[in-house]
Amino acid sequence: MALLPLTALFEGDVLELLVPVDDGDTVDSVSRQIAHHVVGRRVARKDAPIRLRHNGSVLDPAVPIGAAGVGPLDHVEAFYE
Repeated sequence: MALLPLTALFEGDVLELLVPVDDGDTVDSVSRQIAHHVVGRRVARKDAPIRLRHNGSVLDPAVPIGAAGVGPLDHVEAFYE
């Protein structure tokens, strides 16, 4: 497993984040890591799944982020489904 730094934005937030994740973390785990810094602070909490988008495509939550085609410093967008 290797460190994979990503730039991230949670839909509705105003701040871009630099989030260090492990390339073996699932897409769902990365979504939750991004949400940890935003939800309940600058974006209201919702009872809905959080998804992750990369280059316009919604990623499968069960796939490891490193296997989903996301590279170092790529931009991802988290959002409520």
